[in-house]
Amino acid sequence: MMIFSPKISFVIPVYNEEEVFDLLIKRLDALMSKIESPCEVVLIDDGSIDNTPVLMENIATKHHNYQAIFLTRNFGHQRALSAGLEHARGEVIMILDGDLQDPPELFFEFYEHIKKGYDVAYGVRKERKESAIKRASYNAFYRILNKISNYPIPKDSGDFGMITRRVMDNMNKMREESRFLRGIRSWVGYRQIGVPYERKERAAGVPKYSFKMLFKLAYDGIFNFSVFPIKVLTYLGVLCISVSIIYFILTLVKRLFYDSVPSGFTALLFMILLFGGVQLLSIGIIGEYVQRIFFQVKNRPLYLISKKIINGNKTLD
Repeated sequence: MMIFSPKISFVIPVYNEEEVFDLLIKRLDALMSKIESPCEVVLIDDGSIDNTPVLMENIATKHHNYQAIFLTRNFGHQRALSAGLEHARGEVIMILDGDLQDPPELFFEFYEHIKKGYDVAYGVRKERKESAIKRASYNAFYRILNKISNYPIPKDSGDFGMITRRVMDNMNKMREESRFLRGIRSWVGYRQIGVPYERKERAAGVPKYSFKMLFKLAYDGIFNFSVFPIKVLTYLGVLCISVSIIYFILTLVKRLFYDSVPSGFTALLFMILLFGGVQLLSIGIIGEYVQRIFFQVKNRPLYLISKKIINGNKTLD
């Protein structure tokens, strides 16, 4: 039996996307019919509780250019995407979400840059079809992260984009427990270029990323790729010492020259609240890094697979 060997891989994590699934497959099929090279689609089910796994199994069983990877539970978007990258077989890999907010048809524009020698072509969102609060949050996050990160992470870029196999292989080597793949993609380097595009509304269904999940992703980006929070503690320490010295000097001057010493509950309460607040903030920031070390040293797998369908054949893990 001849082994299917794709040149192009589409990696798509999905979670409860039954409403948009048929349209996703229709657009992917139309796109792949225009691509001369052999293509595959790697679909990763991130523990869906609707009909998405059944739809995935049907398409992967009938069409050998579709892979279906089923995770044992919901591990989160970034880990599901990591699972897809580890199963992609192509020389060029396009990453996109199943909600069709990122148009698969941008493939040709990305691919032109890859053919010119770039290893990464990533989408840059020039306009979002989301609420004003979300747009403002994204805008603030990317600009703050870009300022404090140890490595430049392009503004308004997500996971949507195209990478070469050597970039993917190096990204797969990085087994960080708290995943922030767009940061990892920036860290590996190589020639990279941003491609502006207009991000659409969801084709169907409701957004799966809650504010809590977005906040966690932002946390992972900041604490995984910046030591700025730790440096803040140093600055706070210097500030507190400076305030204490100034307060001490003022007290001494009043005692020596004015025979008056500030006293009472107000002054004491101010000092307690100041130092207590700084200490609690410091413990919290240090604890965030310690927590990440704690989970990392457990060395648990990033995800678990219940079954997968490759070349139409189902296997259980």
